[in-house]
Amino acid sequence: MAADLGELLVPYMPTIKVPKTGDRVYKDECVFSFDSPESEGGLYVCMNTFLGFGREHVERHYRKTGQSVYMHLKRTIKEKATGAAGGAVPRRRNGKVFLDLELNCDFNCDDYEYEDEAKLVIFPDHFEIPLPNIEELPALVTIACDAVLSASSAFRKREPDSWEEEPQVSKHARSLRQQDNGVRIPPSGWKCAKCEMRENLWLNLTDGSVLCGKWFFDGSGGNGHALEHYRETNFPLAVRLGTITPDGADVYSFDEEEAVLDPHIAEHLAHFGIDMLQMQKRENGHVDNEVRPRVTEWEVIQESGLKLKAVYGSGYTGIRNLGNSCYLGTTMQVLFSIPEFQRAYVGNLQRIFDYSPLDPSQDFSTQMAKLGHGLLSGLYAKPPAKCELIEQVMKEEHKVSDVHQERGISPRMFKALVSKGHPEFSSNRQQDAQEFFLHIINLVERNSAGAENPSDVFRFLVEERIQCCQSRKVRYTQRVDYLMQLPTPIEAATNREELIAYEAKRQEAEENLRTSPEPVRAKIPFTACVQAFTEPENVPDFWSSALQAKSAGIKTSRFASFPEYLVVQIKKFTFGVDWVPKKLDVSIDMPDFLDLSRLRATGLQAGEEELPDLTPPIVLPEDTRAPEIDESAVMQLAEMGFPLEACRKAVYYTGNMGAEMAFNWIIAHMEEPDFAEPLAVPSYSEPGPSSPSQGPSMDSQPPEDSVAILTSMGFSRAQTIRALKATNSNLERALDWIFTHPDSEEESEAVSDMADTEPNDNAFSNANMNSDSTLSPDLDPTGPRIKDGPGRYELFAFISHMGTSTMSGHYVCHIKKEGRWVIYNDHKVCLSERPPKDLGYIYFYHRLSCS
Repeated sequence: MAADLGELLVPYMPTIKVPKTGDRVYKDECVFSFDSPESEGGLYVCMNTFLGFGREHVERHYRKTGQSVYMHLKRTIKEKATGAAGGAVPRRRNGKVFLDLELNCDFNCDDYEYEDEAKLVIFPDHFEIPLPNIEELPALVTIACDAVLSASSAFRKREPDSWEEEPQVSKHARSLRQQDNGVRIPPSGWKCAKCEMRENLWLNLTDGSVLCGKWFFDGSGGNGHALEHYRETNFPLAVRLGTITPDGADVYSFDEEEAVLDPHIAEHLAHFGIDMLQMQKRENGHVDNEVRPRVTEWEVIQESGLKLKAVYGSGYTGIRNLGNSCYLGTTMQVLFSIPEFQRAYVGNLQRIFDYSPLDPSQDFSTQMAKLGHGLLSGLYAKPPAKCELIEQVMKEEHKVSDVHQERGISPRMFKALVSKGHPEFSSNRQQDAQEFFLHIINLVERNSAGAENPSDVFRFLVEERIQCCQSRKVRYTQRVDYLMQLPTPIEAATNREELIAYEAKRQEAEENLRTSPEPVRAKIPFTACVQAFTEPENVPDFWSSALQAKSAGIKTSRFASFPEYLVVQIKKFTFGVDWVPKKLDVSIDMPDFLDLSRLRATGLQAGEEELPDLTPPIVLPEDTRAPEIDESAVMQLAEMGFPLEACRKAVYYTGNMGAEMAFNWIIAHMEEPDFAEPLAVPSYSEPGPSSPSQGPSMDSQPPEDSVAILTSMGFSRAQTIRALKATNSNLERALDWIFTHPDSEEESEAVSDMADTEPNDNAFSNANMNSDSTLSPDLDPTGPRIKDGPGRYELFAFISHMGTSTMSGHYVCHIKKEGRWVIYNDHKVCLSERPPKDLGYIYFYHRLSCS
């Protein structure tokens, strides 16, 4: 038999590879679907590329590549027989098969066990060879199979993409056994049970002991009684008192000797009488968990306390939270509720899959189609059977999760791709949903060349009118945008007197070290927000071409076109006096129907005189011989082993914007032949004979060193010049301009070298001619694709944020489907009873028909 198997595999031996260090082995999930080893058909891992395929897609890969040998992985999860021995982790019947394959986090470890099975499958005859089969397989095949089975998750290797190490989920979190000893933790007055320490106190999550720390990750002082308690009891997890908020808490694992994440922290704290939703962190680090009569933002937005009915089927699939990834889940739920996105990716699913590259995990269109199909197919949102429904109700009473429940899809492969190279989205930290929305739109734009671009539905033109206050002359310009940002004028609150009284009481309580009064939420009319949007704003450092000098200037913005789908962001986030981001607690009566027709731009009016078409003079630095370089950032990079001169260039060409940006530059340029050559600073060209007071001509270019800095970061020269000219050669603003104008790259490539002068203000002048019809600026082939129409809209979705800043908290979204509002809270999808339209953060409106 051994000889037979060896002979059978001989023709395929050249195609079987052993995964090397750094190779990604996709044994968790199919690259085309969300099938996994736990799916009915299991998962097939190619023994040449190490890509994973569900049963429906493995044939496609075989036909496309000719690769015949796959490893089939199958995991069966079932309820333990009555009387089966429990344990901290599920009992494996074949523990040496999968090894590093992650456990399903949605089933109770004490009630379920699983059985793993692996085998080699040879296509096209589907000949199967059970594993392990060491004696009968050739040595190379045995080594390759063992390496695949023991390889780490492909996603785990990608996640540490930021400078700080992200905490991982503790291995004790899901199996932690808590003692029923009647311990209840009081709201204040804590002290160590073994000494009088009242600072750096830790609550052991097993027995409720409150003890002081010492040798922990934060370096706080203490007598080490918490660690001593662990050595005596082996109770592994503790939470630091004073850090518990609705956003989470600091958890430490004595066994793992590091800070960890506990997905069940709310349940573990509730065991000792602590309700996370009532916890509010004070500025001094202490916590106030006094139960307030006011219903919190968390409860209102998540519709807590209401009997919400779960919904299943197409369009009602949830997205699992990977750990602060709810900003991604809510954004993608809304995008794939839009027909244009459904048509572009799910409607073209087979074509996208058939023409996908050899590594579909790195193809944006493939992963968008995969995610869209996962959300819309209904395959991952099947209703439970009647017997399972009864079992589920019984288990809910005992707070036990059920493995048979459909828990949505995990966007691990999608997140790894779209966040690749991004310093924020590649981390496990919470992010701003608005920034991620623009990031996705940018990626859609870049990957839609020659194909339908669904992001066209969001694109519109903004007309900006700038007036010189001294000469009264004006300039009209147009720019592309994808969302409308509405200010939140607190001074327009209808309960202003109540707010003033609350602020006085709050300050008094703070001065007298008393408990703060019940917070008051500002109630702001939507009309006041629109009025604030239309108000003129001052233009900082305005240079008047009429005066050829700096002057006071004001700017107003109007819609030069209206998009098919209008995205409205409420500007709730701001900075405090200490530059700490904070969120305004406001309630805005957002309308279901919106008419912005009065905000349509009018262009140059009779009697208005335009400002001369001149650009400000270029101010040359007095000394360009010694560029400023952040030496601390240089040393950080040099300590990582990169050549010193390369580090200096990286820091210089990224504008001293930090070691992380410089590191990305190094990765992008390390293969260049002059990578380690000394830095050669480009010099400014000498000023011409014309006097600077007369202003430069229209043919003047931005400083060449600024162009060099931006082009070194990967942007095209044409795109860089457009950005610098649009921002008066301000490097920081130019970088921001590029990121907020994702369409500029396509525009720049289409424009000839002659277009490197000041952008023509009349480039979009035809966009207003037929305001009530769909149009495209055909008269200007270099302009963006604009679909104009009436400015009347209906609300169909909104994303809400809970928490104090974009760096923390949680996102959920509400979407109107089939005439009813549905709440998407991670993997939970239910009919909404009271959609909190007044507390949203980003609102999505679709255009009403002309009928």
